[in-house]
Amino acid sequence: MPPDNPLLTYQFNIPFDSIRAEHIEPAMEDLISHSKQALAVIINEKQPRSWENTMARFDTATEAIDRGITIVRHIESVATTPEIRAAVNKVQPFVSAFYSSILLNAELFSALKKYAGTSDAGNLTGVKKRYLEKTLDSFHRAGADLDGAGKTRLAEIDVELSKLTMKFAENVLDATNEFELIISEESKLAGLPQSAIAAAKQGAESKGVSGWRFTLQAPSYSAVLTYLDDRNIRERMYRAFNSRGGAGARDNRGIIDDILRLRHEKAGLLGFSNFADLVLADRMAKTGQTAWDFLEKIKNQTLPFFRKEIQELEQFRARLEPDNSEPMQLWDITYFAEKLRLELYEFDEEALRPYFPLPQVLEGVFEISGKLFGIRVAERTGVPVWHEDVRFYEIHDSQSDELLGAFYADLYPRETKRGGAWMDAFIMGKPAENGSFSPHLGLICGNLTPPIGDKPGLLTHRDVETVFHEFGHLLHHCLTKVAVRGLAGTNVAWDFVELPSQIMENWCWERESLNLFARHYETGEYIPEEMFQKVRNAKQFRSASAQMRQVSFAAADLGLHMFYEKEKDHDAVSFSCSIIAEYQPAQLPEGHSFITAFTHLFASPVGYGAGYYSYKWAELLDADAYTRFSQNEVISAKVGAEFREKVLSQGNSQDPSDLYRNFMGRDPDPNAMFVRLGLSS
Repeated sequence: MPPDNPLLTYQFNIPFDSIRAEHIEPAMEDLISHSKQALAVIINEKQPRSWENTMARFDTATEAIDRGITIVRHIESVATTPEIRAAVNKVQPFVSAFYSSILLNAELFSALKKYAGTSDAGNLTGVKKRYLEKTLDSFHRAGADLDGAGKTRLAEIDVELSKLTMKFAENVLDATNEFELIISEESKLAGLPQSAIAAAKQGAESKGVSGWRFTLQAPSYSAVLTYLDDRNIRERMYRAFNSRGGAGARDNRGIIDDILRLRHEKAGLLGFSNFADLVLADRMAKTGQTAWDFLEKIKNQTLPFFRKEIQELEQFRARLEPDNSEPMQLWDITYFAEKLRLELYEFDEEALRPYFPLPQVLEGVFEISGKLFGIRVAERTGVPVWHEDVRFYEIHDSQSDELLGAFYADLYPRETKRGGAWMDAFIMGKPAENGSFSPHLGLICGNLTPPIGDKPGLLTHRDVETVFHEFGHLLHHCLTKVAVRGLAGTNVAWDFVELPSQIMENWCWERESLNLFARHYETGEYIPEEMFQKVRNAKQFRSASAQMRQVSFAAADLGLHMFYEKEKDHDAVSFSCSIIAEYQPAQLPEGHSFITAFTHLFASPVGYGAGYYSYKWAELLDADAYTRFSQNEVISAKVGAEFREKVLSQGNSQDPSDLYRNFMGRDPDPNAMFVRLGLSS
């Protein structure tokens, strides 16, 4: 193995420009060996059991491999090549097998239980006590009490899940990239905004073709479905997008069935009736039935408003096209909804784009976060990155100037990069003797509108919300002050982890905060008051439809993981479609297979599987928590400091319900989300 393998050198500035496919396998083997040795030290400890020689060591035993595999998987997500993909596929099984083996290691479990029985453990308080309890619970839930055959089978399942979910993600990326639509007649572009036309022109030129090139990447696809007058093209794009991974060489149908079967078998081995109960046992909802009932309540309360919105849209469409007797289809919904929005509010989403150039939006989220949470964000150059578009930033405390953390920002789409937006963590800082922390390191990724020529990438308002959302996750990671690594940062229950991200979106709707960054990229003017009022007035436009869409995804997720049976239901795609059909404004078309590209659920062994409801769960929390700002100062340093101290810095040091009560002084108001959406009677 080369002595200069960049994956084996611990550097805060990760040498992304030096990492090659050939480094991956030897590095993973070496890092796993290192972690195995660290775990063996715990098992073979001869001194009396103590926090330091048992739990503190366990907390850091896998730190090196955690960091290494995160880097490798990240590169495969943002800068994949055939060689990188092959290398990741090769290491995935034995890395997964290693992680599975930890919680099935009888000697290690015995060592931890032996420590738990000591007086030292009995005297633990706070985060140390919580870590011991949660660690022992994780061993129980992972199968530490199983017999040898059960443990062997569980390890086999985890390895197989790692392979299947990796293949699922690859198929989605490839299926997305394989589609392109070249339009050669300019007349067929009618309805599209100039920004979308220019992007399509640039896309065609980048491929050496004439005309306008459209893809299934979010900026291109969304523009077509929202604005393009040509219904046939809208239909073609819609069908292509919602059938990715549903047929041919990239068919994920069989993979989904295998994933669901293995997840269900795993749950059964561990004593749970279904996978939802297994993964939710350690989350706020606790059981799949609680999460299902939560969704049913939202559905029932939203349904009357949803039906009214469907009727209004159908009447509007009939008025625009009185001679069209054909039923409205799903590729018509966004198109006519945008036209209805224009009529009701005289507000065009595209008119906002000039006020949201991406560099200004970033500066805005940095400044607002600075005023709220007492931080300062500044770009730093000269740091190795994986692509020229990537930027690197440092986060300092405004008062002490302490370096709290740093992060990479990779925000434009590429064919070598998976879709969507996300945050991830590379390094969790550690407490120092002087009471400070070494800095944390993370990243935010997105697929936002890129620059066109000399014009910066101009974002939609929803894109702006995405930037604020992911930065909220990043703050949760970089502002943590939890000394135990396993309970720090975003290592919280998944139905709580979205609170710090979703609460940030609120500052995209306030005049006071928008004035800090929303200025016309050419003139420097603020958003005109008339336009701002239209934005505010349109905020609740079709909010029931948006809510039902999210709930449909969450219901399909839980349905697949709680109720689906291959022998009885035959096909996971049709089963999921039968669920989401109840939430749709029009009939699902033949061939619709959205779950075959649903990476949230099937691109990792757990991911958001049985947990997609958490977006709505956290939205309820965020709607309520934001009232502490909206009913006082919108950008309140006092309330912001409390949120940083009582939520952002606390990680998983306490039960999330307690953290919420510490900040709000009470339990959440379950009606807050409905009031904000205008769906409360």
